[in-house]
Amino acid sequence: MLGQTTKKRGAVRMKLSRPALIVLAAMVASTAWAQMPEDLAWKLLELGRVIDPPKTVELYAPLQEKEPYQGVKVERDVKYGPADRNLLDIFAPDNVTSARPVLIYVHAGAFVGGNKRTTPTSPFYDNIMLWAARNGFIGVNVAYRLAPQAPWPAGAEDMAAAVKWITDKIGEHGGNPARIYLMGHSAGAVHVANYVSHPEFHKVKGGGLAGAIMLSGIYDLTATPLADTQRAYFGADPARYAERSSLSGLATTDIPLMIAAAELDPEGFVLQFDLAKEASCKRAGGCARSLLLSQHSHMSEVYSINTADTRLTDQILDFVKTGK
Repeated sequence: MLGQTTKKRGAVRMKLSRPALIVLAAMVASTAWAQMPEDLAWKLLELGRVIDPPKTVELYAPLQEKEPYQGVKVERDVKYGPADRNLLDIFAPDNVTSARPVLIYVHAGAFVGGNKRTTPTSPFYDNIMLWAARNGFIGVNVAYRLAPQAPWPAGAEDMAAAVKWITDKIGEHGGNPARIYLMGHSAGAVHVANYVSHPEFHKVKGGGLAGAIMLSGIYDLTATPLADTQRAYFGADPARYAERSSLSGLATTDIPLMIAAAELDPEGFVLQFDLAKEASCKRAGGCARSLLLSQHSHMSEVYSINTADTRLTDQILDFVKTGK
């Protein structure tokens, strides 16, 4: 056992025991952990299995760029649907010479918060879009409606509206509508998974995706107790949780999948990662690409994108290149 779980200032924490720290310290020194600076790895270990955006922002904001961004043009707050939060940002290199694949990012926020940019001057989640624009993609950062005002299936409906808008319009911005990849983190991963696994919400034939990438999501609502914010979105009736889960759909979809979680994710997310990975192996096309990202926590896995730590993004690039 790694340690004891506690709650402090709204953050979910798991305090690591001394033996666990000794084992993890040896991992810090190993070559497998070479892409993360040792001092940063230690700070994440000290935080433990934590969802603590403010403290993780303190660690990663100094590593990220500030506006104006060199070589990338940004178009913000483009409407893709009728709701106030049906907005997206488009990131493209200054000179697009041929149609590029499109990477859509869907933010976290426990279903009741979050946005495509955490504050008007924050580097997050522009960091993901900058990485996309500089690595062969057109980046699209999507906001969506929030619970409790917009409960299930609002997230999947908004994904459908965004994919439809992008399919119809992204060619005007240098994107290839036949190569759209939908990536979400935490609550965003849940919305991606719900969209992929519930074809009744699709507005584009076959879902309109060349692939889906899910980072630290929840896929089986019956496997772990739901938090208040999760019930605000999925409802209070456990009898509806199985049909509102995505696990069975992930076992049958033809859309190529990549599923990842962080080594320092709270244990429930790691369990959900294992469940999704196992379910994906039932597909005719075989198992999804899967990755348990060493050293990282729930938030650092996405805050680290567009830094020298390329372990996650290397996998994304290979997933796009190979289609599996």
